[in-house]
Formats: sequence, structure tokens, C-alpha cells
Amino acid sequence: MATKAELPETERLWLRVLGTLNEAQARVFVAQRALQEGRGAVSRLARLTSMSRPTILRGMAELEAGCLPSRPESGRIRTQGGGRKRIEESDPHVKRVLARLVEASTAGDPKSYLLWTNKSTRNLADELARQGYTVSHVTVARCLRELGYSLQANGKTIEGTQHPHRDAQFRYLNQQVRRFVRHHDPVISVDTKKKELVGALENRGRRWQPASDPEAVHVHDFPAQGVGQAIPYGTYDLTRDEAVVNVGITHQTAEFAVESIRRWWQLLGRKAYPKAQRLLICADAGGSNGTRLRAWKVHLQALADRLGMAVWVCHYPPGTSKWNKVEHRLFSFISMNWRGRPLLSYEAVVHLIGGTTTKSGLRVKALLDTREYEPGQKITDDEMRALSLKPHRFHGDWNYTLHPRSLSW
Repeated sequence: MATKAELPETERLWLRVLGTLNEAQARVFVAQRALQEGRGAVSRLARLTSMSRPTILRGMAELEAGCLPSRPESGRIRTQGGGRKRIEESDPHVKRVLARLVEASTAGDPKSYLLWTNKSTRNLADELARQGYTVSHVTVARCLRELGYSLQANGKTIEGTQHPHRDAQFRYLNQQVRRFVRHHDPVISVDTKKKELVGALENRGRRWQPASDPEAVHVHDFPAQGVGQAIPYGTYDLTRDEAVVNVGITHQTAEFAVESIRRWWQLLGRKAYPKAQRLLICADAGGSNGTRLRAWKVHLQALADRLGMAVWVCHYPPGTSKWNKVEHRLFSFISMNWRGRPLLSYEAVVHLIGGTTTKSGLRVKALLDTREYEPGQKITDDEMRALSLKPHRFHGDWNYTLHPRSLSW
């Protein structure tokens, strides 16, 4: 059989015309050619067009009987209900068997056919085949979607035992936020974003770039292969939807946290709130701004003295860090902005953070903090007694105010 390139020009033209027709038209077109050529034409045309002999013979029968296929008004070519039936339609028992396999695996049944690590569509298809049902992994995926399953990662929602005063603390915190906003006093949400390795190292996520041209990074994310680590501390203004992110390079300490808040005041706060007499800080219960951290309160006292205003602090209850506004109003968008981009240098980190925006109008200023912060700072009892700290009536360990001392800066 000659290849299409070896066919005469008239034959190649005929095949090009055939390629423009729909199924019904092509069937009649080839059948008419077979009737013209006579004996042996059906086999030759079947080889030439890859159309089956029964299809050509059906077209010839339609021509001889004068029953040509009518032009469809709806654009449908095949007869309603035509084509091969899906296996779950022809044998509904397949879907029930699949459901049992998945449910057993999901529940962790030790007698299940499948282990947790084997619950993929291909392995499910193999297991169905062993039970006498021949299906593809694509069919398995479709059936799983119809059964209400989807590909999911773990959801980080369990944060430990809930404190009995959790809801009451949230109500108290929200009450203080409303009071400050009503009096046009600043309210900020603070926290430290997870540490990031700086250098030609993988940064998870994907971004659009020229095809087959991924940015080259090291195979292994060893810290020794990088430039160092970046520690972004965010100070987010709840009212104005703007933030300052101070990027440290040494340690995540209370002194670094308070310095980050001071930089927010210098860059944005004092211009936005020139008449402010107090500042409300919403912070997590742990980390560099934890409720039990003495250094956090000592450095906040120094900040209150320097600014000459009362610093109020309301901590989120233990185990509720994901409720912190800075997490989902600032940090989540920073992660989206630099996904798939290796953080090659500290300048790149600062640039990517500062370029973060949202449709709601978020504005971010980022700066690099090259100071050396030493961890493990010891705070004496005398230093604690020297604080002008007033615990609130409700949970004074979570809610307190640091008033500026008369002998201040």
C-alpha cells in the first residue's frame, strides 16, 4: 500500500476534502467512491481512509436505498444514545466495588486490599482488574469524582486542646479592636513568617515562564549551599490595609520583634496617626512575642517610653495562631507572590515582599534588618518590677498595657 505522499495529486486532494467532513458526510462520501470503483474498492478505501469496512458498507446501503443522513439541526452527528456506554453505566456494580475499596482504605481498615500509600487511581484500577473489572485509571478518577472524592492535601486545622476561655478572649480582643478603631487609634497585627533559606534553592510553587526553561537550583536544600536565612516579621495595620515587613538575618528574638514594630511606626504609623495616644498590638501567644516572654515586655516598655504612648497588647488564645489577621491578610499573599521564585539574595526577598499587592489595596513596605540579635536574653526580677505594666481585669496574662514611664528617652 502506497503512503499518502506517494499517492497521485488527485488522490491526495480527495483525502483533504474527506478530512473536512463530519462522520455522516464522510461515510457517504467514501461509499459513493466505492460504488463508482466497483469490485475491491471497499477494502482499498478502508486501507486508504482508515474507515472500517462495515461503515463503508453501511454508507453504500444508505445510498442505494436513497436514505441519506439528514442534516442535524442541533449539530449532533451521532444518534442519541450512540457510542460505547461507560462501564459504570453498563455495569453499575463497578462503582459499588470501587466505593468499598476506597472507603475501607479511607477508614484505615487493616483488612483492606489497599494500603494508604497505594490509594492511587492506577492501583485502584489494578485492584478492580484483580476482581474481574477491566477499567482504566481515567475511569477510576471519573468515578471517584462522581462518588464525591477529590485530590486533597492535609488540612492544618487541629491546633491542640482548646482553652476554656478561648471564645471569651476572642470577644474581648474584638471589643478592644472596635474601641481603638472608633477612636482612630492604631491597631496592628504582628507575627513572624516562617524562616526562608536565601540562595539558589528550591522555592515551592509554579509560575509562568518560557516553556522547558526552569530556573536552575541546587538538588538539595542544604543551608550551607545558601546565602543565609531570612526572617520576615510583619506588622499589619488592620484599619489601613498596609504593612511593614522587617527582614532579619540572625535570630527571631523579642528585641527583633519590637524593633520591627518600631520601624512600622517610623515608616507608616506616625504619619497615619499623628494624634495617637495609644497603640493596640494583636499578637500570638507564643514565639518572639509570647505571653510568658519577659524580654518581649521589657522591650515593649522601652518602645512605650520612646513613643510616649501607652502600648496595649491582646494575645490570641493558645492554639489559634491561624486566626491572626497578619497570617491571611499579608503572609499568604507574600507566599503567592514569590512562589516558584528562588530567593537568590536578601535584596530579592525584600523586593518580592515589597511588590506584594492585592485587589483590596494592600500596600507593603519591606526593609532589611542587618542588626545582630542575640537569643537567650536574661531578664532579671528587678527589670520586671521596673516595668509600668498594668494587667487587664480579664486574663491579665493575655491582656495588658505598658504605660510610658516618666523617666523615658
